[in-house]
Amino acid sequence: MAANDTIADMLTRIRNSSLARHETTSVPATKMTRSIAKVLKDEGFIAECSEEGEGIKVQLVLALKYKGKNRKPIITALKRVSRPGLRVYSNRKELPRVLGGIGIAIISTSSGIMTDREARRAGLGGEVLCYVW
Repeated sequence: MAANDTIADMLTRIRNSSLARHETTSVPATKMTRSIAKVLKDEGFIAECSEEGEGIKVQLVLALKYKGKNRKPIITALKRVSRPGLRVYSNRKELPRVLGGIGIAIISTSSGIMTDREARRAGLGGEVLCYVW
């Protein structure tokens, strides 16, 4: 795979796995994917996040969450905002609200990766990585 947008790759894998109702999905482990996985877990979008493999082939295994007897995916959509070709930054006053606060925006700030809510509380702006709802 030639793409070096690990975030878009991660979001696509999660999206495809949840649409196919898979229990888990794996993404290459990088500092960025670990941080995003942690935010998704803290916000209740994924159940569990573990690592397997060693050296350069470490994979993050994300356990997806579903609700109800029809197993509707908790994550209805993931949208990449800032990408390598077009970076999107937002100062603390202009942090986006996703679906009026139902969804989250994942922001890369100087204090690490966090949700729009946490960034607003900390008074930080940063790069808007993606929306999840």
